[in-house]
Amino acid sequence: MTATVHTAAALALGDDALVLSHRLGEWAGLAPVLEEEVALANIALDLLGQARVLLSMVGDEDELAYLREERAFRNLQLVEQPNGDFAHTIARLLYFSTYQRLLYSHLTAGQSEFAGLAAKAVKEVAYHQDHAEQWTLRLGDGTDLSHERMGRACEALWRFTGEMFLPIDGVDVDWTGMKDAWLDSVSDVLHRATLQVPEGPQSGAWTAGAGRQGLHTESFGRMLAEMQHLHRSHPGATW
Repeated sequence: MTATVHTAAALALGDDALVLSHRLGEWAGLAPVLEEEVALANIALDLLGQARVLLSMVGDEDELAYLREERAFRNLQLVEQPNGDFAHTIARLLYFSTYQRLLYSHLTAGQSEFAGLAAKAVKEVAYHQDHAEQWTLRLGDGTDLSHERMGRACEALWRFTGEMFLPIDGVDVDWTGMKDAWLDSVSDVLHRATLQVPEGPQSGAWTAGAGRQGLHTESFGRMLAEMQHLHRSHPGATW
């Protein structure tokens, strides 16, 4: 695999989609209602499709997914966070899908090698974002317990959002403008859900993680071992 600017971009975007797809897939059999199990599975499949296209641009998709070591992954720390309770899963999806929709919208309008993927994926991500927004509104403006849990989830995951707006080599977008648009969109949803917007960068709460540099949180190693176990246990096997 040749280390080029576009390779770095494909890995970053592909790993984001791959890792969140796996996290959402962990809800199989555990979602609060059957309809939601189907919805989360469909979102996971959308993300997996994106990951396959992106990773195949720079190498063998199976090798990149199942044979790389932890430090070789370039996904955001946000997407690797454990599912937690249902509110945490929704907050994570709200933050990421809002970011991803803005990013793909910019890429669709550009001339990069990702424009074709972005044009298709942005329609999928619009559904992901709407799904997350509707659940945020339902939980935030619901019972006292759902309100408390949704607020706690938004607060806990906020510190991972700064990394989304660190420039990626090979992705030519207005990162500052995208960050402002993301803040406006997420803040509007949280306000309508009667939730407080977590404190911003002025307080130091907006901290950029190091997932893009291959540094991951403790839970990621356990997730990766589970995801790669079958492939590593039977090298070269075919179905």
